[in-house]
Amino acid sequence: METKFILTEKEMPTAWYNIQADLPVPLPPLVHPGTKEPTRLPPPLFPEALNEQEFSKERYIEIPEEVQQVYRTWRPTPLIRAYRLEKALDTPAKIFYKYEGVSPAGSHKPNTAVAQAYYAKKEGAKRLATETGAGQWGSALALGCQFFGLECKVYMVKVSYYQKPYRRVMMETWGAKCVPSPSEDTEIGRRILAEDPECTGSLGIAISEAVEDAFARDDSFYSLGSVLNYVLMHQTIVGQEAKKQMEMADVYPDMIVGCIGGGSNFAGVLLPFVKDKIEGKKPGLRIVCCEPQACPSVTKGPYAWDYGDVAGMAPIALMYTLGHTFVPPPVHAGGLRYHGIAPIICHLHRLGFVEAVALYQRPIFEAAVTFARTEGILPAPEPAHCIRVAIDEALKCRESGEKKTILIALSGHGHFDLGAYDEYLSGKLEDYEYPKEKVKEALTHLPEVPIPIPPPPIPMASP
Repeated sequence: METKFILTEKEMPTAWYNIQADLPVPLPPLVHPGTKEPTRLPPPLFPEALNEQEFSKERYIEIPEEVQQVYRTWRPTPLIRAYRLEKALDTPAKIFYKYEGVSPAGSHKPNTAVAQAYYAKKEGAKRLATETGAGQWGSALALGCQFFGLECKVYMVKVSYYQKPYRRVMMETWGAKCVPSPSEDTEIGRRILAEDPECTGSLGIAISEAVEDAFARDDSFYSLGSVLNYVLMHQTIVGQEAKKQMEMADVYPDMIVGCIGGGSNFAGVLLPFVKDKIEGKKPGLRIVCCEPQACPSVTKGPYAWDYGDVAGMAPIALMYTLGHTFVPPPVHAGGLRYHGIAPIICHLHRLGFVEAVALYQRPIFEAAVTFARTEGILPAPEPAHCIRVAIDEALKCRESGEKKTILIALSGHGHFDLGAYDEYLSGKLEDYEYPKEKVKEALTHLPEVPIPIPPPPIPMASP
């Protein structure tokens, strides 16, 4: 039978953990898209409090009481031992999952959405503009804006807008306006539609639209649901809770698995644990990020300077990238279709603290169905990637007899992804191959930045 490890409200962390205080090598800077010089976040786009958090070296940053009050609606979230899954796999491995699907939006995204809405309201904004892939982030920000009395405009990647209409309905129920991207509402959207009326969209395009929207209005800030340092930091409440809960279970993970699109869910769980690895306390801990074969930024992309959006309006970051103009195939894991990855995750990967693996759609849905039929939770396609890797590792343990402890970052439920499940169960779901030629073309548009890329470091983590 499943065992849940649940903290009380009083045990919920009251500060976010900032990995920048403990990185053995500092992060490369952000670069201004115009001057190509190191920069901060553009002041008209972001609240100053978030700008300060982006570059802070403080180890812990206090969570405002107003944000904590909202968090308590669903936090702390449960850590669950997957006994039924273990039994079905006949494995000696212990499998745990930290489940963020209990939030009102059904994912981990409100952890930063609520914080961003709070800081925007405090600095006088009336409105937030954002993008969303599969709709989890847009839903979360619509919720956060509703809590703090802000308007919300969401540009949703077109393929997901039509694949997942009930995400839009959820956003609209919470008062947001959601449009398919590319849209007719922005100059960049109109330009792309003129060139390709059938464009299915990408997160890079949707980001450009949201940034253009926010720049054009004095009452608006732009809000981003992943990639940036402060977004990943807001998510560390998840990993801090998980550490406390695993102590309650008297275990420590041998392996942590999470999916990556921009990287916020994965980072939220791993960062409090990677601190132990950096300090040499747990050198054997394996931390594995899982991405789609159709958009394999870490496993196939070069480490390069690139824009965060298609139009080149956002700051340039040093990251693994497939090229900011790349439009990925329309995989159902819509939240994992970003061309790049959070610089912190890329940095940790380069330093040897994090591994990466890419997976096809059909195997991940096979794992999702196995999980649903044993644990009763229907996972979103995004975390189904790390469920696949966890199952494969547990099966290896069955063969070897090794008693590993595996922690899954289960970022959300798949109740709005039933169309994808229907395609899988009816045998219609297709695997998409890595589009080499499209990526090769997109990489020709990388910006020229005078700051040299550091050489690959000597691996700092133990094998």
